[in-house]
Amino acid sequence: MAAESQTETGNCSAWAAKDPSGILSPHSFNRRTVRHDDVSLRITHCGVCYADVIWTKNRHNDSVYPLVPGHEIAGVVTEVGSDVKGFKLGDHVAVGTYVNSCRDCDNCNSFLENHCSKFVFTFNGVDTDGAVTKGGYSTHIVVHERYCYKIPDGYPLEKAAPLVCAGITVYTPMTRHNMNQPGKSLGVIGLGGLGHMAVKFGKAFGLKVTVLSTSESKRDEAISVLGADNFVVSSDKKQMESLKNSLDFIVDTASGDHPFDPYLALLKVGGVMALVGFPGEIRVHPATLNLGARTLSGSVTGGTKDTQEMMNFCAANKIYPEIEVIKIDYVNEALERLVNRDVRYRFVIDIEGSFK
Repeated sequence: MAAESQTETGNCSAWAAKDPSGILSPHSFNRRTVRHDDVSLRITHCGVCYADVIWTKNRHNDSVYPLVPGHEIAGVVTEVGSDVKGFKLGDHVAVGTYVNSCRDCDNCNSFLENHCSKFVFTFNGVDTDGAVTKGGYSTHIVVHERYCYKIPDGYPLEKAAPLVCAGITVYTPMTRHNMNQPGKSLGVIGLGGLGHMAVKFGKAFGLKVTVLSTSESKRDEAISVLGADNFVVSSDKKQMESLKNSLDFIVDTASGDHPFDPYLALLKVGGVMALVGFPGEIRVHPATLNLGARTLSGSVTGGTKDTQEMMNFCAANKIYPEIEVIKIDYVNEALERLVNRDVRYRFVIDIEGSFK
């Protein structure tokens, strides 16, 4: 934990955590002036991600306070630098989990900026100028144009915000591992902010989707609201046994500790399970992988090219996250509800309506 030297005045209004209690309160600070390759946007909405809980509460012992969370940002362009060609005033844009990278390594040159060793988080990161980054629980943000994404015309800003974290986090492994083949079968472990997007993408790709959940209470919503074809309670051995060797793909969005062998056993020969959560450990019996020629793969967010592709795909296929819009003065309660898994399926802060 560290403290940053700042005053309570500045050109940007925000809500920040001041210490590891994680309680957020009003704060102000200075954003940088727009550089030749920057875009400045007035933030209209910001999604609430579990990362906001982790860093406001200093769970990784690296939080710098005051800490302004938020990396699911949507807004309207208010200023562009002299060399910016891709954006203009009034454009609807989004900013996701990172705001900088070296732009020169193999990963950056392959549009895998999320794997750049100099990747800079949107909040609680250290930018190239030494400044600690501040996130989207604020009135505006200034970002290099490479890390801004065009929100397609007509796509609601409040629905666009969760796409740049929850959406891209599942879209990336699904497209990387060819989970977009109509007629194939997909299992989705966990039905939260990430899981519900995996279900929506799976259906848009033409897959037969099975939700694997610890909670029977989510069955009706999984099938009637999200369009899943099947729902299995993962603690029910009979239900799990009936699915063995039947799935082509699994997307595992669960971050709590859980066994892996029972889920991997659901895959057909050559099946792929993509892990996007961060459980405490992974324990797998080698036979579970080897005898079925199965693959267990990891993934985290996505590169800039894939993120823009995902935004366009959502607009073209009318894929929208299920959200609960809140004002920022409710954010402490929302974070507590998120910890208790009491959200369907993503909180989105109405930033524009909260700072009038």
